Amino acid sequence: MVTPLRAHRDAPPALQDRAIDNLRYIRETMERAGEFTAVSGWGEVIIGVTALVAAAVASRQTDTTAWVLTWLTEAVVSVVIAGFAMTRKSRAADVPLFNGPGRKFVLSFLPPMAVGVLLTAVLFRSGTFWALPGVWLLLYGTAVMTGGAFSVRIVPVMGACFIALGAIALVTPSVAQDWLMAAGFGVVHIVFGFLIARRYGG
Repeated sequence: MVTPLRAHRDAPPALQDRAIDNLRYIRETMERAGEFTAVSGWGEVIIGVTALVAAAVASRQTDTTAWVLTWLTEAVVSVVIAGFAMTRKSRAADVPLFNGPGRKFVLSFLPPMAVGVLLTAVLFRSGTFWALPGVWLLLYGTAVMTGGAFSVRIVPVMGACFIALGAIALVTPSVAQDWLMAAGFGVVHIVFGFLIARRYGG
């Protein structure tokens, strides 16, 4: 007598659970491989405007310490603006700010900035004030380029512009360095901020 084969009835993992696991894997892979798009163009524009104001104030300072404090205040203001603008853009796009490429952006951006803080303290203590604009522009440009490797293509280009201005600042008389600071932290931020806002959603 022939008996029909019976299907093995051990229940496989639920289809829904497998689908969720697959979707989670795909999402995490895309986050790791994607671009960091939370750089806010409008935030960059606002930073550029505040930098132009700082350049105008700094150029009127007769005391070197007051000049340095003016630009350090502008740096703090810029960090606050950038943080707020990036958080707002990431929430609007429903994209985690510090996951995947966002985390890589931050981890690549921070080391050159930390070096900039240390060199600022050393150069200030030694009285080598003339080198500060060049160092600031160079290291900020480096931070933007390294972080921008995980962002949209226009961000590293912006970093390259800062590096070029920093190189010029190192061989430029001190009287012209406020103009270079204004060109970099002011004009470059405004121009690229508009481009990022138009092409990448704000």
